[in-house]
Amino acid sequence: MTITLTYKESRELWAEAEINSLQNQEPDEFICQMPRQLGKGYVQEIELYPDVCFSILNYEYHDDVLIKLADCCHPLQFCVSLTGIITDEYGGQLKGGYTLISGGGVRRAMKIEFQKSQPFVHINIEMPPELLATFFPTEDGEIPPQLHFLLNGNDRQTLMYPKITPSVQGVAQQIISCPYQGMMKRMFLQAKVHELIMLQLTPILTDRGELQRSPQLKPSTIARIFHARDILHFCLENPPSILELAQIVGVSDACGGLRLRTLQRGFHKCFGTSVFNYITDKRMEKAERWLREKNRSVAEVANLVGYSHLGQFAAVFKRKFGITPSECLLGKKSGSRS
Repeated sequence: MTITLTYKESRELWAEAEINSLQNQEPDEFICQMPRQLGKGYVQEIELYPDVCFSILNYEYHDDVLIKLADCCHPLQFCVSLTGIITDEYGGQLKGGYTLISGGGVRRAMKIEFQKSQPFVHINIEMPPELLATFFPTEDGEIPPQLHFLLNGNDRQTLMYPKITPSVQGVAQQIISCPYQGMMKRMFLQAKVHELIMLQLTPILTDRGELQRSPQLKPSTIARIFHARDILHFCLENPPSILELAQIVGVSDACGGLRLRTLQRGFHKCFGTSVFNYITDKRMEKAERWLREKNRSVAEVANLVGYSHLGQFAAVFKRKFGITPSECLLGKKSGSRS
């Protein structure tokens, strides 16, 4: 027997199931049990970044299910399917061993079919297309031109079903079996999601003539280094040590992670500076901005950017901008030396 549902009817069933589901003990994490009348299993949603929807689907249907989708605006989507099969009426098929890249744009009306008693394990990432400029910016901060075909606006979206690679398979398995809890779990999954998207996009960039920032670094390593940079932005006042940072974004050498020297070398190749100098520069840029707002004292700003010794803060600030923090607070223009 095949159960036919509109998308609205399907969402109403899941919404009802959400009412009876509980938020997980982890903050920003929610597990929704599948509607009992449809099957068994769950959807796990975790907020990793603002405006990025990340979820792990693990369920199976009691019967064959056909869902009718109407025309609608659709976000940029990256999926990896480890088991199970979804088929659309136009011949697209997402199944175990395949991935999906769905560009932003208008999704055409279609019917998609789920097979009964097929365990369905699936990683799903959705985000506004413009966030590509945040994840993988060019030197001028724009979206790489080779990826513009994924930004279709009011036109039909682009759908691609690339076969899974061993690298993508490995990262997907690491996501499913994440060994951490709390903040470490969040940082680990952020790194892996970044790496997963990078691995999915690399063949497209390569086919379209995109030159990587550093041909000596693997795409997965570049993704981890970019995530290391993101982590530093969130904790400039109290950053992790370089060893801790390497462990967070690379797990461990035994698991194929990022060695300490690889992080240091790769960071310099990607950003033209060392981890230490990068932290210092970003701290000083933030300090200058706060001082020019004139609503904090020099001591307060020094403390906010991680300096407990006022003299050390003043020396580093003057070396960066050519003026003292006090002069900056008084409105003197910078005579930047770096």
